[in-house]
Amino acid sequence: MLTIHADSRGRALAVRGAWIAGAAPLDDLVAAHPAARVRRWPGILTPGLVNPHGTELLEGAYHPDPREAGELGTGPLTGAALAALAPDEARWGASARRGVQRMLAHGTVAVACEELRRRAVRDALARSGPAVVGRLGRPGGVPSLDPYACGLPVEFAPPREQGSAARFAVFDVPDETALAERGAATCVATVIEGRLVYRRR
Repeated sequence: MLTIHADSRGRALAVRGAWIAGAAPLDDLVAAHPAARVRRWPGILTPGLVNPHGTELLEGAYHPDPREAGELGTGPLTGAALAALAPDEARWGASARRGVQRMLAHGTVAVACEELRRRAVRDALARSGPAVVGRLGRPGGVPSLDPYACGLPVEFAPPREQGSAARFAVFDVPDETALAERGAATCVATVIEGRLVYRRR
């Protein structure tokens, strides 16, 4: 089934399975695919963000389960707090799954990583769907779930076009300038391989 995702500016992507079937103004895509389902989102369609600190956020931080909030808080644990916790492999895998979900909630469709050492983290990332972009060495900046908060130039995934993978994100802002000001927490939807993997409630 073909689905058309459209933003408040009338820009749209037609998605068939895991691929982009078309990228054009909404009216043009509806005319070309009159039987398609149309999802209208507030804000702007983007190719989605690349988080430059995948290794630090997934192998260098523990993301507490909400049920652990009373003991561990809600933010990622690093440094001495992480060393004191000493997660086993199962906890690392669960942490990575939560970390990836929190990245998806910030419109991340790809993460930059060095070679990941923990199998549980690799498996969690593979199952969750964001693309992995190789990197050499640690980037500067401060690791953050929001790429706009890390202090580095923000990188978007390549533009979506017909035949490219259906990976993109929608942010509830009027334009890219507002997105840079308000940050990636304005994400309302993230799509990976044609699947809606995050939708703000």
